[in-house]
Amino acid sequence: MAKIFCIANQKGGVGKTTTTVNLAAGLAQIGQRVLLVDLDPQGNATMGAGINKALLKASTYEVLLGLANSKIARVTSEVGKFDVLPANRELAGAEVELVDMEKRERRLKDALAEVDGEYDFILIDCPPALSMLTLNGLCAAHGVIIPMQCEYYALEGLSDLVNTIKKVHANLNPDLKIIGLLRVMFDPRMTLSQQVSAQLEQHFGDKVFKTIIPRNVRLAEAPSYGVPGVCFDPTSKGAQAYVAFGAEMVERIESM
Repeated sequence: MAKIFCIANQKGGVGKTTTTVNLAAGLAQIGQRVLLVDLDPQGNATMGAGINKALLKASTYEVLLGLANSKIARVTSEVGKFDVLPANRELAGAEVELVDMEKRERRLKDALAEVDGEYDFILIDCPPALSMLTLNGLCAAHGVIIPMQCEYYALEGLSDLVNTIKKVHANLNPDLKIIGLLRVMFDPRMTLSQQVSAQLEQHFGDKVFKTIIPRNVRLAEAPSYGVPGVCFDPTSKGAQAYVAFGAEMVERIESM
């Protein structure tokens, strides 16, 4: 049975999609069977995995509305060596259409139950807002990975996200917990980055992953080629950091 994790942060532009795609590729490189679920209508994770979102026969939209099952909708990222439940702009319509449906916040959980025996990890890329889509992700997951930049505004948004996770845990998904905080786009030359990093370690302790993802040009270039950064330039510091993060994830899950 797969371990299901949301990569979530209510703040935009903090590297959620980059983290999801590269963690999927990093885990695949160390022999894990991975499914990436794109829950963002922008479909950036789909494109970042090398899949053309304009040519999809089925997507997360159809899966959530019960028009297709996960086995039919998933496609394989040839370059990343993992499977993807892809998304495109149609998914934005699911926000409205889910409102009147039964068990609307558990649609994704039920859909993933059809395939979770085939994977070691299922990673869910959530949109940057507490929407019905994000709620579906949180209800389906065993835990949340929070990527965040080490800057002041990120700390402000973190407290809101932690409160949201607590509410979902209390009311909808008792299995949900914070797996860890991942420091991304880290620039050690900035004093503020070091100060915020130290605050996170002080406040959250071992919930902060040891791996730190540096600010890296090659990681930023990779999506335009439709290739995970881990595969685009395996020698880059960013790629090596994500592979190390994948190994740390496996180690952390085994010790839980």
